[in-house]
Amino acid sequence: MKRAFQIIAAALMFGCTSAGGAAANPVDWSSEGWKTDFSKLTVDPSEVRSIIGRDNIPSIDEPLFVDVSAEVTLADREPVISLTINGDARAYPLRIMMWHEIVNDVVGSVPVVVTYCPLCNAALVFESTLDGEALEFGTSGKLRHSDLIMYDRKTESWWQQFSGKGIAGVHAGRELKMIPSRLDSWQRFKAANPNGRVLVPNDATMRAYWQNPYGGYDSAIVPFLFDGSLPDGIPALERVVLVRAEPPFAVTLPLLQEKGVLHDGDHVLSWEPGQASALDTTTIADGRDVGNVTVERMVDGRAEPVVHDVTFAFVVNAFEPTVIIRTE
Repeated sequence: MKRAFQIIAAALMFGCTSAGGAAANPVDWSSEGWKTDFSKLTVDPSEVRSIIGRDNIPSIDEPLFVDVSAEVTLADREPVISLTINGDARAYPLRIMMWHEIVNDVVGSVPVVVTYCPLCNAALVFESTLDGEALEFGTSGKLRHSDLIMYDRKTESWWQQFSGKGIAGVHAGRELKMIPSRLDSWQRFKAANPNGRVLVPNDATMRAYWQNPYGGYDSAIVPFLFDGSLPDGIPALERVVLVRAEPPFAVTLPLLQEKGVLHDGDHVLSWEPGQASALDTTTIADGRDVGNVTVERMVDGRAEPVVHDVTFAFVVNAFEPTVIIRTE
């Protein structure tokens, strides 16, 4: 109950309009002022939970960056989303992402939306251009399977963060293209990218950016605000590396930690220590070591980054129910 209170309290910090987390339906949604075409819906509406108001968790639409050498507040163990496009290397600290969840950005001349859902520990990057136009995304204040539902501000279509798929509105059934990125420790990012840049708050007093408002969440027995079935034989909040190959496959983080390196076909998964969990202790820098994961694919003798996610077992079970999570 203490952990649940912490998460509800975090929602209240954002000025939530509905902390109860009750299920909703298209009639309710339309009454909230959405212009979304809910006649186009690809999911069961009973799976959608209305948690807080639209944009109560504010996206970052004018991101501010500094050179790696100028950042002095991040601890070496703190996790960042590491993204490089056309030689433009950027780090998005989870200490910022967990309070905003979405960053609309342009990296290496490519419009992107950088996302993080704390309840799923899902850090994913998508190209934001659709039909030749760069869309801007915000938070809907709704969840499905505990995962963030985004919306684009042009059509107000709803998008599932974990899959990048449109689930309601004119873009229902469409899919955003995922871009390879990874969770890295700040130390690893700055060592690999001395000329890179790192996201900093537009207003450092806006949130307690050093703090994890979801204290103890990834040690819980059951996930918060989740109604679906839980995986068999594996803890619901066990970290799992989901490789978005064709077909997708998954391994538990403890297995990868034990082996150090795993091979699956032409994919190579590796692990090394040195990254703190962002969802453990209240002070992010003090979180237990969950390590750094790299997933690459050998192409013509070259190692190329592969889209993957270090998420939770219950999330893989909910969104990729046919994927068997490898534990040994």
